[in-house]
Amino acid sequence: MSNTYKIAFISGKLADVDGVSLEVDKWIEVLTEKGHEIFTIAGKYGAVVKNVPIENQYENKTLGFDSPQQKSYEKVVFPYLTGKQSHVSQQDINQITVEMLSEGEALANSLYEFIQDNDIDVLIAQNTNAMPMALLTGIAVHKIATEKKVATIFHHHDFWWERSRFSQNRIEDLLKEMMPSHDIGLEHVVISSYAGHILKSIKRVNPHVVPNCEDFSKAPVPDEYNGQFRQDLGFADDDLLFIQPTRIVPRKRIEDSIALVAGFNRTYPELKKRVKFIVSLYQGDELDDSYVGEIKKLADKLDVSLHLISHRVASVRGNNEAGEKLYTNRDVLVNADIATYLPIWEGFGNAYLEAIAAKVPVVISTYLVYKTDIKGAGFDNLEIRDRYDEYGNLIIEDSIYPAIYKILTDKQLRLEMTEKNFQIGDREFGFETLKNKLDGILESYGYEIRASRKRLAKSKMIFSV
Repeated sequence: MSNTYKIAFISGKLADVDGVSLEVDKWIEVLTEKGHEIFTIAGKYGAVVKNVPIENQYENKTLGFDSPQQKSYEKVVFPYLTGKQSHVSQQDINQITVEMLSEGEALANSLYEFIQDNDIDVLIAQNTNAMPMALLTGIAVHKIATEKKVATIFHHHDFWWERSRFSQNRIEDLLKEMMPSHDIGLEHVVISSYAGHILKSIKRVNPHVVPNCEDFSKAPVPDEYNGQFRQDLGFADDDLLFIQPTRIVPRKRIEDSIALVAGFNRTYPELKKRVKFIVSLYQGDELDDSYVGEIKKLADKLDVSLHLISHRVASVRGNNEAGEKLYTNRDVLVNADIATYLPIWEGFGNAYLEAIAAKVPVVISTYLVYKTDIKGAGFDNLEIRDRYDEYGNLIIEDSIYPAIYKILTDKQLRLEMTEKNFQIGDREFGFETLKNKLDGILESYGYEIRASRKRLAKSKMIFSV
């Protein structure tokens, strides 16, 4: 690529273990290798962003999902988020909207100064205008893109209308205007063909489709560090570790994975004492802690040995505040005997790609995007059809248990399955795919980026006068 740019990623949080943070890390790695200079803007950092100089990492807590402003506004405008649906007059909503727009504009001006000071050529907005988990951030980015005319690539991972807690809201017109923004001169990226179809239908924009990708050339392997995982967390060498490599949020359907493990224990009671069900990541940003409590109660009721280990898992290796060793999700998966991944909805499937990169067999539900964008590649998985009973529970056929048993006990079959999946993953969703996609986006958007660069230079001249 002949043109290199100063690129700033903006998100509510970065360098964490959520899917958005993971994909940003990958994009940054690829773009850095191409010679672009990277900056990051976030409300919160889980760690230092890899491949970005620390002086290029800017934090503004107002951008965060848990900022005081966000918590205050969402209690009113998203009544289904808290479950408290008290009456709010239209006059009050209008007043709150005015306040949000005013604060969003102030934030936009502050961010624009950062853009000017660092000569940013293009902003890559990570879910800021797709999911209203940081309303002021969405307003600010919308204003920067549409009023300041800064070249902006919106990378949408999922949309607010796909979440019942946001689809029932009191600021519908505002969300429709800015989530996502759809003015001429903006670029959009989605992570699945399904999302592309929906966005094209609703917003009349033609987005690029860039699937979640994984660097299979640097796939996780057993080493001296992660080789201590079992002993360190109290698991025996012959324990059968069923790993759920996700955050604890309702759409991940942890309860269905618990039911699956319970069914396996009933089918093979002689193995029950060795079976451990591990959820590697933390309670997500979507609800309070009640869901964790429900999960614990269900595991106790079904007599499943449940282990929540998020306090020992981070985006990078190191130690926690108690001095205990921290493992990455990749380290955890290297130690898995099998992975469970039964979401009712996913934007794509980062955890699935991590599992196949670690050469772990996966029990997977056939959720929508899996069927449209992943399954057709030819992967060999232990599939459970996405059918649910009247109570919303995944219908798990008994035939899945012998299939799990066979993959746990037949080493050759396991090797053939995981190697086949690894090769397919590398071909279809490896970094070569990501590099080609990003090259194409920057090339097609290059004229607007260079025009934005000129506008920014002119704005600095005017400002200096």
